[in-house]
Amino acid sequence: MRHGAARIDAATPASRDRAVDALRALAVLGVVLGHWLVTALVSDGGGTLRAESPLRHMPWLAPVSWAFQTLAVFFLVGGYVATRGRAAARERGTPYRRWLAVRLGRLFRPVLALLALWAVTAGLLLLTGAELMTVHTLVKLALSPLWFLLVFAALTAATPLLARLHPLWPLAVVLHVDLLRFGLGGPAWPGWINLAAGWAVPWTLGAAWARGELKHRRAGWTLLAGGTAATAALVAWAGYPASMVGVPGAAVSNLDPPTLAAVTFGLAQCGLALLLRERLRRALRRPVAWAAVALVNLFAMTVFLWHQTAMMTVTATGLLAGRLPGLHTLPDGPHWVAARLVWLPVFTPALAVCWAAFRTCERGGGRRRPRTRVVRTHLPRDRATTKGTEGVRHV
Repeated sequence: MRHGAARIDAATPASRDRAVDALRALAVLGVVLGHWLVTALVSDGGGTLRAESPLRHMPWLAPVSWAFQTLAVFFLVGGYVATRGRAAARERGTPYRRWLAVRLGRLFRPVLALLALWAVTAGLLLLTGAELMTVHTLVKLALSPLWFLLVFAALTAATPLLARLHPLWPLAVVLHVDLLRFGLGGPAWPGWINLAAGWAVPWTLGAAWARGELKHRRAGWTLLAGGTAATAALVAWAGYPASMVGVPGAAVSNLDPPTLAAVTFGLAQCGLALLLRERLRRALRRPVAWAAVALVNLFAMTVFLWHQTAMMTVTATGLLAGRLPGLHTLPDGPHWVAARLVWLPVFTPALAVCWAAFRTCERGGGRRRPRTRVVRTHLPRDRATTKGTEGVRHV
C-alpha cells in the first residue's frame, strides 16, 4: 500500500494544488454521509417502504445538515476547475464544443449505467408484485442525485460567461427572488430560478479563485463571517428553516429550490474551504493521505451516484431478518440515531461493491491502467501536455 501511495505521490506534478482535490473529496463524502444519516426507509411490516427523515421528528438534529450539506464546496471547486480548464483549452486552440463535450461526457457517462439498472430493477419489482409506492420511493431516492448533475452541467456550459461574472450578481438574483416569494407573497414558481442562480454563487467564487482574486486569507474570513452572520439572521428573524436540507412536510425547504439562507450558508462554507487550503496542502504531503484523496477523486461520480443504491440494497436485504432498528424503524428518537450510526459501516462495503461493479463506466472502460495513471488521469486539462493525457478531465 505504501509503495503504491509513494508511486502516486511521485507521479503528481509539484505544481498541482492538492487542496482542490481534497475539498472535492470532502464535499462528496459529506453528501454521502449526510444522505445516509438523514434518509430513512421505514417499513410498515408488510413489505411497503416509505421515505422518512429524522429531521422531521427531531428538529434538534438540524446541525447535522450544517456539517454534511457540502454542495456549495463542490460547486466552488467546480467553478475553479472549469475556469482554469477552459482558459487552458482556449490557449491550446481547443474549440468550446470539444472542451464541453469532453467534460459533459465524463459527467454523464456513469449515469447511463444507473438509469439502466434501475429501469430493470423497477420493472422486476413491479412484475413480482411490489407495491407501486415502494417502487416509486426506491427509484426516486436512487435517481435523486441527478438533479445535481443537471445543474452542474448547465453551469459548466455557462463557464465562459460565469468566469467573468462577479458573485454578487447571482446573489442579487437569489435575494430578489426570495423577496418576491416570501416578502411580497408572490407565487412559488420563481423560486426555481434560484436553482441556477443559487449554485452560480459558489461557482463564480470558484472562478474568482481561479483568477487569483481570493488568494488572501482575508477573503476566506470575510466569506465565513459574513455568510455565518447572514444565515443566522435569516433563520432567527426571517423565518427560514434551520435545516439546510429538505424536510418532508415542511412548508419551506432551503434546498428545493435553494433559498437565500442556503446561499449565505454556502458562502460561509466556501470561506471555510478557502481558509483550510494551506492546512490541506500540508496534510497531503504525506503519500498515503494524498493517494486516498486521489482515488476518491478518480471515481467521485461513481460514489456520488451509487451511494443511495448501496443504502437501499442493505435496507432491502435487511428486511429478510425483519424490521431492524435504525434501518426500517421510524426515525423519531435518539435510539434511532444510535442504531443508525451502527449501520453506517455496513453501507460502506455495499458502496464498495457498487464502485467495483460500475467504476469502469466513469473512466470509460478500456485497458487496465498502471497505478500512476491514478494521478495523470485526473489532472486538469490545463496540465495535459501529451496526446495520452488529452482526454483528461475533472468533474
